[in-house]
Amino acid sequence: MKREFKLAVAIFIAIFIIDQVVKFGFANLGWDANGSVMSLKLAYNYGVAFSMFSFLDEYLKYIQLFIVVLGSIYLYKNIYLFKEYYIAIGLLYAGGLSNILDRFTYGAVVDYFYWHYGFEFAIFNFADVMINVSVAIIIFIQIRNNRREKNLKEKSSL
Repeated sequence: MKREFKLAVAIFIAIFIIDQVVKFGFANLGWDANGSVMSLKLAYNYGVAFSMFSFLDEYLKYIQLFIVVLGSIYLYKNIYLFKEYYIAIGLLYAGGLSNILDRFTYGAVVDYFYWHYGFEFAIFNFADVMINVSVAIIIFIQIRNNRREKNLKEKSSL
């Protein structure tokens, strides 16, 4: 368990720092760049994905922090889940808490990846990508575990 915790913390620290440094560059140093497929363009998201819930304005950061606290309590009470999903949890916490810090620092989440080739896609950031990667890892582990259970049941019924 110590090994998993140390690795999750290392992942968290690395992703969190990288994301905050890049966001600082876009918010304060004008790192914008235009391309034919994708542009790097500063945008502030006052909501969550696709600006949903932006009407919650100042309350959103506190709601999100409350959700993180609830999730942490749940993981503490179900430590076996942490052991199985520690990489995804490190990525998820890094991305989520980095975006929450943006709300306290900039008043909104700093976004900068803008895909515009063939279709226009929402502007997003590195933390958003890490959150999606963590969800993909969780889904992968769930599918793998379900297949293992199914195979064990089939073998035991023979």
